[in-house]
Amino acid sequence: MGGTSSRNKSQSVSYPEHDDPAYRKCQELKMERWIQMHYQIKQREQALAIAQHRELFYWLSGFYISAVCGCANYYQRVKRASVLAPLLPLTFVMGYYADWAYGSKLHRIQAEANIIMEHEQELLHWPGGLPTVASIDEARVEVHMEKKMHPHHM
Repeated sequence: MGGTSSRNKSQSVSYPEHDDPAYRKCQELKMERWIQMHYQIKQREQALAIAQHRELFYWLSGFYISAVCGCANYYQRVKRASVLAPLLPLTFVMGYYADWAYGSKLHRIQAEANIIMEHEQELLHWPGGLPTVASIDEARVEVHMEKKMHPHHM
């Protein structure tokens, strides 16, 4: 029994108390770093999405210019306004991607998101609520069991 009590003492000494200011400061620093890391990851993802929209805009611009030239050339030959009809939807598509890639669309989306977060929080609830540790462990065990039962499917 003497061995058990010395083991309990060493365990209680090795784990800091939650009231310890140094422990709390360390936990706060960890949390701040975690938040900053995820914020920077989101910034990079957003920059990547904007770059992708700009790249798509460049390709669509080339197509749009070709379509305008082709429609204008054909219009000069046949003199019918209906030949220019395909340019109408293409103009809307070009406007949308130009606004997304270089305009203020992203700012308007962020402003709308802020309004939703402030005034319509009921829309933000996840179906089934937040995942619990138990539900995550249960899913992990199910995947592990599925791998054991059907190794050729994974």
